[in-house]
Amino acid sequence: MLPNTRGRRRRWPASSATTRLGRCAMPKGMFVDTSICIGCKACQVACKEWNELGGEPEDFREVEGRLKAVNFTGNSYDNTGRLTATNWRHVRFIERGSSLEGNMAWYMMSDSCKHCAQAGCLEVCPTHALRRTDLGNVVVDQDVCNGCRACVAACPFGVISYNKQTGRVNKCTLCDDRISQGLETACAKACPTDSIVFGEVDELRVSARQRVETLKSLGHTKAQLYGDTDVLGGLNVFYLLLDDPEVYGQPVNPQLPQRNLVSGSLWSIGSALVLGLSALIAFRSRRNGVTAKEA
Repeated sequence: MLPNTRGRRRRWPASSATTRLGRCAMPKGMFVDTSICIGCKACQVACKEWNELGGEPEDFREVEGRLKAVNFTGNSYDNTGRLTATNWRHVRFIERGSSLEGNMAWYMMSDSCKHCAQAGCLEVCPTHALRRTDLGNVVVDQDVCNGCRACVAACPFGVISYNKQTGRVNKCTLCDDRISQGLETACAKACPTDSIVFGEVDELRVSARQRVETLKSLGHTKAQLYGDTDVLGGLNVFYLLLDDPEVYGQPVNPQLPQRNLVSGSLWSIGSALVLGLSALIAFRSRRNGVTAKEA
């Protein structure tokens, strides 16, 4: 018997998803401080338990009547590899430097959906299955999703994944069913070091900036906030990193889908104008030639 890979199929009431592309006045979110993450994966487990998420079907095989894990990442302590339709939270393990040179360092990051203030997935969804709730988090209405995967291509962070078992897409919901009842997210509640903190985004940013200054005073010169900018309108789930974003597998300059298409559209329009002008010149030249022969 394979583990459950479907998770809960939630139907979002209209009252919890009143906005689509607009911004929330006082959004809720999370601040993830990677400098105090110990890689325990309590957040990963809590996410799977609360959302009733199993493993990927291809990761298991029945051998002699018993279910065994058959796919291993072979990548240090990382047992999930990436964010998927059933892994809504992924703890990354990054090894830097060398023990031989005496500069070995471990970086750990609990990654998930960023719940962008200006989310590309919302812009491209043809059925409006992706919605922003009153609290600012982005959710997927499973009854409306048609599985077209436009959002998968539009997400610059590789967060949204197609679920082969359901024919729809899945991602972190920021525990919508918890936060709408005044509770914190399951991952934040489970974190033993408070590396993940849930609250109002504006308040989280204030404490996060203070934390960066503290770390810099302690010699962490590359300490920085990722998502605390106007890029994509800012991220409602943002991070404190001890090195450059690409070290943690994050894009340096994430782009919205329509911005990626602007240059292509301009080239298409320009090409059409050139072709149209060439055709007009050829037509006039031909007509003038015919007129000259008749004369």
